[in-house]
Amino acid sequence: MATRRSLLEAAARLFAERGYTATSVNDISALSGRTSGSVYFHYASKEGVALAVVQAQFASWPGLAARYTDPREPPLERLVALSYEVARALAEDIHTRAGARLWAERETIDAPIPDPFALWTVAATRLLAQARAAGHLAPGVRPAPTARTLVRAFFGLCTLTEALEGPEVIVHRLTDWWHLTLPHLRRGGETSQQCCGHPRT
Repeated sequence: MATRRSLLEAAARLFAERGYTATSVNDISALSGRTSGSVYFHYASKEGVALAVVQAQFASWPGLAARYTDPREPPLERLVALSYEVARALAEDIHTRAGARLWAERETIDAPIPDPFALWTVAATRLLAQARAAGHLAPGVRPAPTARTLVRAFFGLCTLTEALEGPEVIVHRLTDWWHLTLPHLRRGGETSQQCCGHPRT
C-alpha cells in the first residue's frame, strides 16, 4: 500500500504540473523513489496510472458533498459553500488538480476517463430543488438545467482563471462570479454577504 500511495502521489504531482503526454513512467518512478518495475507491478500502463489518479480523486468527492447536507443551513448558502470547497481543491489539492487536467487531456489518454461533472450536477440539482421547495429560488429557475449550467460555468471559470492568472486567484474570481450569478437565482434578487463573504481582488 505504501508503494502504491507513493506512486499515485508522484503521478498526481507530475500530471498536474506537466500534463499526461509530458509525463513518463520513468518520471513517475524517479519522483516516487521506486523502480519503473514497481509502476508496472501495480498498474499495467501509464494509462492505468492516470485512471487510478482520477479514481482516487473521485473517491473523496462524495464525502465532500455530504458535508453540505445540513438542513439547518439554507440550500443556496450550502451550494455556494460547496463551490468554494471545490474551488479550493482545484487550486490547492494535487490530486484534484491532476484529475481535472487529466480529464481536460482525455483525448490523449487511451483509457476511459470518468466524467467529473455528474456528481456535482446531481448535488447542485438537489440543493436548488431544496431551495425551490423552501421558497428561496427565483420564479422560473428550474433546478436541473440551472445546475447543469452552473457546474459547467463554474469549471470553465476555474480552468480559465488558472490559465490566465494562476490557481491562487481562483477563489477570489469565484466570489466575483457569485456576486454576478446569485441575485438571478435568489428570490428577491439580493446577494447574501454570508454566501459571498470571501475576499475579492
